[in-house]
Amino acid sequence: MNDQQVKHLAEAIGSPPEAAVAESRRRVQGWFAQTAPLLRWDVIESPLGPLYVAVSDRGVYHVDFGVSQADFLGRLDPLARTEHDPAALAPITAQLQAYFAGSRLQMDLPLDLDRLTPFQQGVLLTARRIPVGTVWTYGQVARAIGNPRASRAVGQALGRNPVPIIVPCHRVVANDMSLGGYSGGGLTSKRLLLHLEGALLA
Repeated sequence: MNDQQVKHLAEAIGSPPEAAVAESRRRVQGWFAQTAPLLRWDVIESPLGPLYVAVSDRGVYHVDFGVSQADFLGRLDPLARTEHDPAALAPITAQLQAYFAGSRLQMDLPLDLDRLTPFQQGVLLTARRIPVGTVWTYGQVARAIGNPRASRAVGQALGRNPVPIIVPCHRVVANDMSLGGYSGGGLTSKRLLLHLEGALLA
């Protein structure tokens, strides 16, 4: 059937009644509300600027800073529902605020890393074990996951960390002990976090 035939058919059938369209939309919205995952989120002020946090029913799903609210929401799962819910995130934002205040530098929050590959998850969970006030190199992380030649892949996995600060990828530096890179706001943010934790004095 060509475009002209489709046009004639549409004209012959006519547009569906408004009530039918409204009912169809209602059903789609109902289905979406029942099946789409829910991501709750909140924002707090921090030395890094507004810090956004989203959680799923499994744990912390995404942390972002140095971006607008629209950019933050745009990086979440497009198939998920999003809901601004400060009360639901209160235990999480309290730990983050304590971290920035210097009264709690190690966090024990549940994480949702299901969308990452097993390798990426392994890298991030290893980075999470780096003690406060210390730094590891990419090579050290690679050896800790049993793949000593994977320094570059480790760096790439850390660069995709969806939950910075909670998974402290800022504690990983280049193999020559320079700061390396930091996708979470650049090296200025990395220095600030390492100063806060006492790992960087100069």
